[in-house]
Amino acid sequence: MKIALGVTGGIAAYKAAEIIRLLQDRGIRVQVVMTRAAQEFVRPLTFAALSGEKVITGMFAPGEEQSPNIDSAIEHIAVAQSIDALLVAPATADVLAHFAQGIATDFLTTLYLATTAPVVVAPAMNVNMWNHPATQSNLEILRKRGIQIVEPGQGYLACGMTGAGRLVENEKIVAAVLAALGTSQDLSGETVLITAGPTREKIDPVRYLTNRSSGRMGYALAEAALRRGARVLLVSGPTSLTPPGAAEITRVESTEQMRDAVLQLLPQASIVIKTAAVADYRPKVASGQKIKHKGAMTLELEATPDILQELALRKSSQIIIGFAAETENVLENAREKLVAKNLDAIVVNDVSREGVGFDSDRNAVNIITRDEVVTIPETTKWDVAQRVLDQVVHLRQQRKATVKI
Repeated sequence: MKIALGVTGGIAAYKAAEIIRLLQDRGIRVQVVMTRAAQEFVRPLTFAALSGEKVITGMFAPGEEQSPNIDSAIEHIAVAQSIDALLVAPATADVLAHFAQGIATDFLTTLYLATTAPVVVAPAMNVNMWNHPATQSNLEILRKRGIQIVEPGQGYLACGMTGAGRLVENEKIVAAVLAALGTSQDLSGETVLITAGPTREKIDPVRYLTNRSSGRMGYALAEAALRRGARVLLVSGPTSLTPPGAAEITRVESTEQMRDAVLQLLPQASIVIKTAAVADYRPKVASGQKIKHKGAMTLELEATPDILQELALRKSSQIIIGFAAETENVLENAREKLVAKNLDAIVVNDVSREGVGFDSDRNAVNIITRDEVVTIPETTKWDVAQRVLDQVVHLRQQRKATVKI
């Protein structure tokens, strides 16, 4: 997801730097749009370095005011169509007035009129400016249009006065953005332990046994859980994917290493989601030197540790979700695994289908619990991740209700 962050001319403009980091930690790209006044408080280079994106400081590139480039002239339309939300923090009384009256005099106010994405504004100003009837009237107009207002907090203001007007805490602003993006904070306070990717079992220094898992499903779950407010412990096998910034990642290679990492982290976790496609077998003896080709060779294998089974034996109050990749008797095999491993739920997919599961951004699964089967037709792995977390929340609510009874 991508949002545009509008920064306007107030002393709180420097706090936008931390907002960028908090959003990036949740896997959200941020492009900053600065008003002319905002640039008197913070230099654009600061936001460019933090966001890794071009910072937009005006309707036209420097030197184009008299002879604008066509790309610059319509850039506000391109940005408006590319974002999933517009956040303005801090939002001054001036920009609120422009938004309310539909007056477009710079890039930010033009972007506001051009976008159909959700808009969140976090005002910050002098207490008298905040309480002025004109400001309150403009805020009421914006509320009626569906703009989300993250009201300022009370306290000592830069002008020396005390009262409403200081920018609210950054975490509340980020929570409002996530809500506008359709991501609730229903996993706040939970620690989610996720395994992802394949494992590799060494044959010799240059060869290994592995599988086709890309890690995309586990990484999507990690990002989705972060956006829903959880702390995420991600144990990842070898993959080329970049993990979400706020995930606490432990990188492993073999099944044995993954087992050790998972069991070490288990006491910290309230929820475990094991998406990793671990190798079921490993060479009984791995060669310390490269095996030279001499025709046919027999490779003797032994079973790797059963991580799910060990989790079932060691868990206390954790909710544990397993994943299964099947090619036949999909539901029957998954139900057997659910019971045998003492899982709260299992997510199963048919990997014999082309275009879903391994090596794909798409998936089609069934989520099986002791009480029901939830079928999720083919969709993105991001959507599957959200549906799995919905089921986790449901299981947690069921457990709390049972405890109360």
